[in-house]
Amino acid sequence: MDVTTATPGNPEPQTSAEPSFKLGDPMPAEYRANPYPLYDWVRENQPIHRAADGNWVLVRYADASAVLRDSRFSNNPEWLGPDAVNASSVRVVGSRVMMFLDPPDHTRLRSLVSKAFTPKVVESLHPRVQAIVDESLDAVAGKGEMDVLADLAYPLPTTVICELLGIPLADRELFKDWSADASRLLDGYVDDDAQVRGMAATMHLGQYFTDLIEQRRADPRDDLLTAMIAAEEDGAKLTHEELLTTAILLLLAGFETTMNLVGNGMFMLLRHPDELARLRDDPSLDRTAIEELLRFEGPVHITARIATTDIEVGGQPIRKGEQIAVSIAAANRDPDQFPEPNRLDVGRTDNRHLAFAAGAHFCLGASLARLEARAAITTLIRRFPDIHLLAEEPEWRDHFVVRGLKELRVGFDPETAPTV
Repeated sequence: MDVTTATPGNPEPQTSAEPSFKLGDPMPAEYRANPYPLYDWVRENQPIHRAADGNWVLVRYADASAVLRDSRFSNNPEWLGPDAVNASSVRVVGSRVMMFLDPPDHTRLRSLVSKAFTPKVVESLHPRVQAIVDESLDAVAGKGEMDVLADLAYPLPTTVICELLGIPLADRELFKDWSADASRLLDGYVDDDAQVRGMAATMHLGQYFTDLIEQRRADPRDDLLTAMIAAEEDGAKLTHEELLTTAILLLLAGFETTMNLVGNGMFMLLRHPDELARLRDDPSLDRTAIEELLRFEGPVHITARIATTDIEVGGQPIRKGEQIAVSIAAANRDPDQFPEPNRLDVGRTDNRHLAFAAGAHFCLGASLARLEARAAITTLIRRFPDIHLLAEEPEWRDHFVVRGLKELRVGFDPETAPTV
């Protein structure tokens, strides 16, 4: 094996030889820090191929976009054929979760909760989001250092989604480990220990929300959970199972994605100081910068779809019941879609990335994630203008589907970082 593992600071990593494993197999630790040279090699040599488990893997933008937008591909594990392997982890999560449903059930559930995430509603949250960011940075300004994840990227979206759902903020820390363990069940390959921890976390979350739902039935509040309990669409309320799984999904998706977007995005900016300075000095780049960080090092690297009928993708026949692993991260670095894809450009405008997927399952909370990331990152780099890494190579989490750092320690001059 001789695949170059250039650091993320190298704008044009090169590959030289076939790796010793296929994309879709368990990823060796040496690729976690920078899998993009591997993605480049696969795109050039095996753009549609089978992993060891029999699943198909897609890495080209055109193929990925087509599958994500095609209603003949489903998220629901019930479509998996009898020969499918590694499906048990997904089935543990449950096929009644909104993200695994097809229309009309998916349409019904999504319509019941989407009212809380309209652009108008999300924009109304901006003052509260900014206040949380400012409070978080006030708490560390005099220290001269911080962990971006623990001190900002986790508490910001967790506070927002807890307030939306009506979860007591005192319970916020409970969800950090539960989320990390439960989200591992989305990975195609987990060892027995990780699966046990993931199942235990799922049960903890289920019991927590079962209790909270009962509290809200007895004592309604002005929050999203109460609204979901009372909601009706065409005369049909959410069942208890639908209510429970939707509440858990909103909680986990509400902070896991944003936490990693902020962490990954800040790390990439710190590894590209010219782009960080460009963004810090030009407020007009705030929105394009977040889109570029989503493309360049997004929080979700892979998603899956299952063929509901015999079909072709990129000329490759796919049989009904076969699963496709769509490499969002590889598609977002496809040179046929993005000029100089391995170059971070905070001013990139033609940026139709797939970081939030596409089609019917486009991320419901995308607008909120963008708002939170924009407030967190732009405030951080402007308030602490000399911000710098304290560890050049922070450690990445073991997760493959949801990609993020374990911590991101940075330093700054407390004399130039007054409280606001």
